[in-house]
Amino acid sequence: MTDTNTSQLRVLGIFEHPDDSEFSCGGAAALWADAGAHITYGIITNGAAGSNEPDQDLADLVKTREAQQRDARQREQARLADQRAREQHLREQQAHDRNLQQKRLSQLEQQRLIALHRQRELQYQRYLVERQSLALRNAQLLQQQRRMAQYRYQQQYYERLRLQRERLSAARYNYYNDPYFYTPASYRYSWGGNTYQTNQYGADMLRQAINYGYNEGVRAGRADRLDRWRANYHDSYAYQDANYGYNGYYLNQSDYNYYFRQGFQRGYDDGYYSRDQYGYEENGTASVLQTVLSMILNLQPLG
Repeated sequence: MTDTNTSQLRVLGIFEHPDDSEFSCGGAAALWADAGAHITYGIITNGAAGSNEPDQDLADLVKTREAQQRDARQREQARLADQRAREQHLREQQAHDRNLQQKRLSQLEQQRLIALHRQRELQYQRYLVERQSLALRNAQLLQQQRRMAQYRYQQQYYERLRLQRERLSAARYNYYNDPYFYTPASYRYSWGGNTYQTNQYGADMLRQAINYGYNEGVRAGRADRLDRWRANYHDSYAYQDANYGYNGYYLNQSDYNYYFRQGFQRGYDDGYYSRDQYGYEENGTASVLQTVLSMILNLQPLG
C-alpha cells in the first residue's frame, strides 16, 4: 500500500482470531502507526478456541484474550504519544539552539572551562578506583543474603562500570574540538535548592543521566522481585554509585548523580511492580516517558 500522506491514512484490519494481526501484518501496522496513521482492528472471534489445554476454562480464556488486546493497545498508545512528544521537544530544542549559534564563548572563558574539566576528569577517575572496595562489600552481603538475582545484576552493573573506566583511561580527549567548550549556556536547571546553567550538550547529558538511571532501576527492581526481597531502591549499589554513563565532562558529578538517581528510583518501581508508569521498554532498553523526563529536569531556556 502506498500513501503520500501517511498521517491521513486510515487502516481497518479484520481478523478471525485475536493474534492473527501480529502474524499477518503486525510489522506493517507498526510502521504505519509510527508515521501517524490511524489503525483499527476488528476481531471476529473472542479467542475461546485458542488453547490446547483440556482443563482450560473458556470463559477465563476469553477474559484473558480481551485483557491482552486492551493492554497491547494501551502500551502502543503510550509509546506513540511519547514518541511524538520527543519529536516535538527535539524540534523546539533545535529551534532554541539555532538562535544561540551566533554566540560563542571568549577564548579566555573557553580556556577557564577546559581547565576546570581537566581537574574534574582527574578527580572522577580517582573516585572510580576508590569505589571498587564498596562494590566488593556489597557483593559479599548479597551472597550472604542469598539474593542471587540482585547479586548477578550488581556484577553486570560493575562490569559496565569497569569497561567505562577503561575507556576513560585510554581516551585522549581533544577539548578544543568539542563544541561544548565554546558554546554559551542556554538552559537553567535547579536541584537541592541551587540553580545551575548549562548549554545544549550539558542538557543532553542530564537527559542521559535520567534515562540511564531509569534503565538500571528497572533491572534492579526486577532482580529484587525475583529474589522475593522487599522493595528498597536505596539498597542497590547502582543507586548508591549513580555514575554509569558519566565521563567527567559537561556536568558536575553531583549533578549527574542526582538525576541518575531520579531516573533510577522511578525505574526501580516500574521494574519491581511490573508496570510502565514512568517509562517503557523497547528492544531491551527501558526509557523514561518524555513527560516524566521534562517534569524531572524542568529545563528553562535562557534569554
